[in-house]
Amino acid sequence: MSNRQSDKTPGTVQTLGDLAGLVDYSLMDTLAPDPQAEASGMEHQPRQVFSGHYVPVKPTPIKHPEYVAHSSTFFRELGFDDSLAHTEAFKRLFSGDLSQVPAPMRKVGWATGYALSIYGTEYTQQCPFQTGNGYGDGRAISVLEAVINGKRWEMQLKGAGRTPYCRGADGRTVLRSSVREFLAQEHMHGLGVPTSRSLCLFVSQSETVDRPWYRQGSDSFDPDIMGANPVAISTRVAPSFLRIGQLELFGRRARSKAHPSALQELEAIALHLIQREYSGEVDKSLSTADQLIQLALAFRDRLISLVADWIRVGYCQGNFNSDNCAGGGFTLDYGPFGFCERFEPMYQPWTGGGRHFSFLNQPTAAEKNFEMFCRSLAPLLAQEPGKRQELDSIRSGFSTLMQQKMERMWASKLGLEVFDSELVISLLQLMVQTSVDYTIFFRELSGIPADLSGVSKSFYMPPTEELSTQWNKWLKAWREQIEKQGDRQGTSIKMKRVNPKYSWREWLIVPAYRQAEKGNYALIEELQQVLTRPYDEQSAEVESKYYRLRPAEYFRAGGISHYSCSS
Repeated sequence: MSNRQSDKTPGTVQTLGDLAGLVDYSLMDTLAPDPQAEASGMEHQPRQVFSGHYVPVKPTPIKHPEYVAHSSTFFRELGFDDSLAHTEAFKRLFSGDLSQVPAPMRKVGWATGYALSIYGTEYTQQCPFQTGNGYGDGRAISVLEAVINGKRWEMQLKGAGRTPYCRGADGRTVLRSSVREFLAQEHMHGLGVPTSRSLCLFVSQSETVDRPWYRQGSDSFDPDIMGANPVAISTRVAPSFLRIGQLELFGRRARSKAHPSALQELEAIALHLIQREYSGEVDKSLSTADQLIQLALAFRDRLISLVADWIRVGYCQGNFNSDNCAGGGFTLDYGPFGFCERFEPMYQPWTGGGRHFSFLNQPTAAEKNFEMFCRSLAPLLAQEPGKRQELDSIRSGFSTLMQQKMERMWASKLGLEVFDSELVISLLQLMVQTSVDYTIFFRELSGIPADLSGVSKSFYMPPTEELSTQWNKWLKAWREQIEKQGDRQGTSIKMKRVNPKYSWREWLIVPAYRQAEKGNYALIEELQQVLTRPYDEQSAEVESKYYRLRPAEYFRAGGISHYSCSS
């Protein structure tokens, strides 16, 4: 793995030339390209990719790009000056044009292949070749890696045109889904949930693509119109974009001996994942087998913590397949995601997701992905049965550790030092029966209310007399535990650190992307300010607008309460 670092003193990056001094293309420099690929990157037709870790691809620039937004929060973390986002060179690069990037930046990006498994079942049927060799980055193209202040980041353009993995699609994303992902990634970071990050967003002033969606005011389950949508490119950033689906692809090839280098390619991608994401947790002086065992332990811990965090903040991934599961254990791919408003254990915003990817089923979905992760590594341990048994033991321990993490999460949301299963189960039942807003309820509860009136702001309907009695009984039992712990004020402060005040509410996001389609980006900027500080007590004006229940007319609204894959 290349560790070349720039001699440039860390400081404010004001030009693309400054950023060029920090680049380090570890993936392309150390892994194998598809031997059938065009080195020029002119790889814009769907085809099977049989081997290699990546395909060199030139992005297809969007026409007449216009600046929409950038993340000032992330820019500060990177040491980027805000003015950089408005330079012509920056706009050109991050709207897909690599033709004029300064050296040593490269004029070709890369796309990667990965396999698809759904809930632990391997699929090839959706591949146009029925082999699985057509799955991968169909419209996401990474354009650079850089080591910035000692930390490696990969920058990937989403919607940057066709790749060999596009399966016949146009390789574009629309402004609607780009705005959603741009805002959601920075909101999740503000919530303290590991996630890919948002760098910037550009839209074409002239290029559109047709997509199915919902008429305004529609209550249709499926999209009911086909319309022209502005094309956009968003840049998402992460330490790497290595997915469990990638390990799975190479694991499948190694098991089937698909080509002579299949096992070596699997080992290379696994060790690259360790170098990119786990260099501080895996001892690279150990044998490959021992490194893989340490990797499995570290990834298991990250994945368990991630999913517990999702449920803590009300997030539902919607489509948590192995190809949407980051090897680094963070949230990746904001497609048909949503946040639970009115509490429903089986909340699922995506019309194609089913109960298996619903809100409180996410721990089980994560376990299925972890099983695929372990299965993918198994060929590398075939000659070491003791290590294979150790890996199996790590895999089988997932559910117990997940349960323990969930118990600690629920205890923290309730301000309890010790998990009380009876208290939690009875609470969740009451929340369903009463129709309670998930975020508002726990935030109001964080004030340690004396009676039911202290949480009534979260109720979508007044509770019946019988339910009120049950609620008061529950509150009394809960408060008794809080009082036994002492330091009620300290408990309230701790609760407010894990129970956000401001959450993603789709009906408040829709106006932002609709206004953006007309060239007005002010609401996107406003939402950035609110959603990146979700635990803060913000102004009275912000509270009145963003800390409130979903209006009744949005409960069955297509594109708000539910939506198809929002590409």
